[in-house]
Amino acid sequence: MELKRGRLIDHIHLRATDLPATKRFYKAVLATLEIPVVEADSYLWADELWIDAGEQASHVHLAFQARDHEAVRRFHEAGLAAGGRDNGGPGERAYHPGYFAAFLLDPDGNNIEAVYHGPAERSADAVTLTFDAPG
Repeated sequence: MELKRGRLIDHIHLRATDLPATKRFYKAVLATLEIPVVEADSYLWADELWIDAGEQASHVHLAFQARDHEAVRRFHEAGLAAGGRDNGGPGERAYHPGYFAAFLLDPDGNNIEAVYHGPAERSADAVTLTFDAPG
């Protein structure tokens, strides 16, 4: 069995009060960023992100890497169409030169961002963990 994990964050776990609405939102925005989603009745999983239902929602700021300006724009459009609320449209930000981002509030009020930092070369796509599955 293999798992791909990021280099800083092992995983992020969000709780959603309306799981079907949350699934609709994340499937739409992650598709624009070409991030595969695994879905079951009780959860949604995308790389390091795990979302399931709870009585109380999580509230975090989560930023996804985008491949270019157009991916940031598609993320924002898809999120609005899938029930997200605008929290800052696509555009340059003063954080550093070339920082191009868009912000949405997901159905539970989490601040979700897509950001393009400018041209870059990754040192690795991901870390691969290989192990024998129990049982």
